[in-house]
Amino acid sequence: MLGLSKKGNTGVSLVLSSGGARGLAHIGVIEELLTRDFCINSVVGSSMGALVAGLYASGGLENFKNWAVGLSKLEMLSLVDFTLTSRGIIKGEKVFNQMQKLGLIPDINIEDLPIPFAAVAVDIINGKEVVFRSGSLLKAIRASIAIPSVFTPVAHEDGLLIDGGVLSPLPLQHATRSKHDLLVAVDVNSFTPYGKPIARIRRRMEQVDKPKLLKKWDAFNRQHKQPMSGRAMQKGVGYLQLLTRSSLLMQAKLTQYAVGESTPDILVPISKDVSTAYEFYRANELIGFGRQRCAEVLDGKGL
Repeated sequence: MLGLSKKGNTGVSLVLSSGGARGLAHIGVIEELLTRDFCINSVVGSSMGALVAGLYASGGLENFKNWAVGLSKLEMLSLVDFTLTSRGIIKGEKVFNQMQKLGLIPDINIEDLPIPFAAVAVDIINGKEVVFRSGSLLKAIRASIAIPSVFTPVAHEDGLLIDGGVLSPLPLQHATRSKHDLLVAVDVNSFTPYGKPIARIRRRMEQVDKPKLLKKWDAFNRQHKQPMSGRAMQKGVGYLQLLTRSSLLMQAKLTQYAVGESTPDILVPISKDVSTAYEFYRANELIGFGRQRCAEVLDGKGL
C-alpha cells in the first residue's frame, strides 16, 4: 500500500528526480521503503518527481498507480493535447483535468498536507528556481512538469514557469530534513548500465496493431528524428536523439553538483535507458524496476 507511512523505525527525507516516464520508478522505490518500515517524513521533487511526491504527500499515490498501470498506449495518447504553437507542442491541461476528475490530485494547499512537500520549477523569464512550499498543490505540480517545448509554461507572478529539471533535476538542496532523518535520493536519469537491451523493448512495443492515433503519433515523432548533416547524418543521429542526449548530459552534470553539495545517505540510481521519457504506458514494468533497484541498494547497505 502507498498510504502515508506511520511512525517507522527510521525517518526519511525523500528527494525524487525529474525524468518523465522513468519517474514512475519512484513509486516502486516508495513501495520498497514502506515495506521495510521506513517513515517518509518529507518529500521534494522536480518534474515527474514532483508529481509522485505530491501524490504521495496528499494520499493519492495508490489511486494514481492503479490508474497508470491500467493505461494502454492508445489511452495515454488520447489524453494528449496537440497544440502546435510557439509556446509548446503538447498542452498538459487534458491530462490534469482527467487526474482531477478522477480525484487523483486534491484541490488543496501545500501547507495543509500532512507532511512537508516541495516542488521545484524554473522561471524562464527571470532565470531562477521557484520552490513551491505553499499555495495550490495542483499549480505547483503542473509548473514543475512543464517540459520546454512539450508542455506549455505556467504563468506565475511576473514570470513563466517550466520544468524544474532544467536547473534542479535532483533537488537535494531543497529537502526538509530533521536531525535524525536519512536523506534518500532517487535519480532516474543515471548513466549507470541497464542490462536489458533497449532494441528488444522497442521490438516488443512495436508488435501491436496501430490505430489512427498511434500512427499520427509515430509520424509526429519521425518529423523530429530526421538525421542531421555531416558526421551525425552518417551515424543516423536524429534531432530528437541529439536533444535528448544533450539534455541528459546536462542533467547528469547538475545532479553531480547537487550530490557533491548535499550528499544523500542513500542514492538509488536508475538508468536513463530503462525507458524513454514518454513511455508512461509501461507503468507496471517501471514501478517494478524501481522497487527492484531500491531493494538492491538497501540490501547493499544492510537496511
